[in-house]
Amino acid sequence: MYGLYLEAVNDYINESYGEDVWRLIEARAEIPHLKFVRHQMHNDNLILRLAKAAGEVLGKTHDELMYAFGVYMVKRIGNYGYERILKVLGRNVRDFINELDNLHEYFRFSFPKVQPPSFCVEEECETSLTLHYRSTRKGFTQFVKGQLSQVGRQFYNTDIEVEILSKEETEKMTYVVYKMNFDNAAFKHRMPQQKTAPGYEKLPMKRGIFFDMFPFSVIFRRDMTMYRIGDGLKEVFSDLQGKKVNEEFTLVRPMLEFSWDNIYTHLNNMFELLSKAVVESKQKVNIPKLSKEEPEEKEESEKPKKEERDIKALEDMKGTDQEYSSTLTQCNSAANSGGEDIELLAFQTVTGKCSETIFEDMREPPKKPLHLKGQMKYVSQWDSLIFLGTPIIETVEDMIKMGVYVNDLNLHDSSRELILAGTQQSAELQLALDQEQQKYAQLQEIIKKLDEEKKRGDSLLYAMIPKAVADRLRKGITALETCQVFPDVTILFSDVVKFNEICIHITPMQVVDMLNDIYIVFDTLSEKHHVYKVETIRDAYMVVAGVPNKTTFHAHHICDMALDMLSSIDHLKDPSTGDNIQIRVAP
Repeated sequence: MYGLYLEAVNDYINESYGEDVWRLIEARAEIPHLKFVRHQMHNDNLILRLAKAAGEVLGKTHDELMYAFGVYMVKRIGNYGYERILKVLGRNVRDFINELDNLHEYFRFSFPKVQPPSFCVEEECETSLTLHYRSTRKGFTQFVKGQLSQVGRQFYNTDIEVEILSKEETEKMTYVVYKMNFDNAAFKHRMPQQKTAPGYEKLPMKRGIFFDMFPFSVIFRRDMTMYRIGDGLKEVFSDLQGKKVNEEFTLVRPMLEFSWDNIYTHLNNMFELLSKAVVESKQKVNIPKLSKEEPEEKEESEKPKKEERDIKALEDMKGTDQEYSSTLTQCNSAANSGGEDIELLAFQTVTGKCSETIFEDMREPPKKPLHLKGQMKYVSQWDSLIFLGTPIIETVEDMIKMGVYVNDLNLHDSSRELILAGTQQSAELQLALDQEQQKYAQLQEIIKKLDEEKKRGDSLLYAMIPKAVADRLRKGITALETCQVFPDVTILFSDVVKFNEICIHITPMQVVDMLNDIYIVFDTLSEKHHVYKVETIRDAYMVVAGVPNKTTFHAHHICDMALDMLSSIDHLKDPSTGDNIQIRVAP
């Protein structure tokens, strides 16, 4: 999940309940104090943990909070610069919902790692429609419900009542059926009308021209058999014709079983197909060799130098025969020719003088499956479905891995321009992204140090004044207003017996160490018995019970403290004599 969603949750809690409540929820959810970055990936469970912690702090249910998060996400979408995209997604609510499945596709370049859900509209009438939601995430049912409700109010001034008809959760999939009740007059307006066909003359088109225009198209019958494929697809997979499309491709989107009926009932959706077979790239990477066109004199002049390098490398290789043999085998398997050049490459690799990427460059490009995106159309004259697709290719490197060339792509869309322009801009974008991530890392380090300093400051502050008083001062309450009257308290004083005499016979550092050992024990006991340490002067130690937290058992607390003080210093010795230290306690 991208930080965009977590940023919205953070803003919602801060605006609705205040920053102090957010800090409490953040701590309860065990999330480190950090600034969510919009384009950075986070664990999907973070938002669920925040909702659970917020429910415990605010006394609200998980469903109520997830619904509120979804509503707020749509409200704040304009702050993120995406409101205009949502406004043009559809002319009315019906068009928007029917186009919802393609929404994440439009954000693919801004959020390339997004794992989008699938939305499919099925039953529809003039007062409602049924929306089928499928997602690999769990726990976002109410979040989506809040988003759907807010979209109607915010963009179309329409109240939408969203019901959950059914919900199924498996280990890999969440499947929810929503019923959206609203004024769906656009459904009647868009219903197909029986019209008399105009008397146009037929415009015959040869099959070759059609498949040249749509090089990655597929035509298949009800039994899913492909009987025509485009020219570009033939170049990549030459043996597809006559095979079943659902056996050669996986349906990535929408998240449905790949069958004729499912495709026919969801023709308004964008379809993505992924080939089960990888593309055999026709591009090979050869090992660079010395050009044969170079003069023989140059070869002769280089030979002695080469022999000297070989001898020096062999001397360096003494005692490493096994490592040399292993490396030489790897080099010989990476190329069919090269002779002495390959042996020298092996020597250079073991001696650390070879480029780290040399073997990576010698390998063939990794293979990838073909990823197609497009729409399905039913052709009644053929009783067939035609898939008008185009490859999803983001970089030139992807084209090399797939064995696809620019001239294989459609001329009538922007596929070529997107790939080539994207490749030119990718370096600049990557640099900008690296700089942003570096700044984010620096910011996180600064925040971490700030938290550490804050904790140190709190420790010092609480050592000087009670925590309750310090917290009230932080909230802006004046010093006078923090003053309180405590009519009934109990005070305890203690000191070390013969302290002055002990100090005469020991060094100043021994005095400090002795008092430090005593006060560490006493401070621990003060927390145990709920008493407040007021002051320590030399060997004198003063505590009070009933302050700053009032209690009727203040005398009991002081008595318990006194008894524990006497029994807890048995292990402490007088540095001057080696005997046990003795103290006086006076409640």
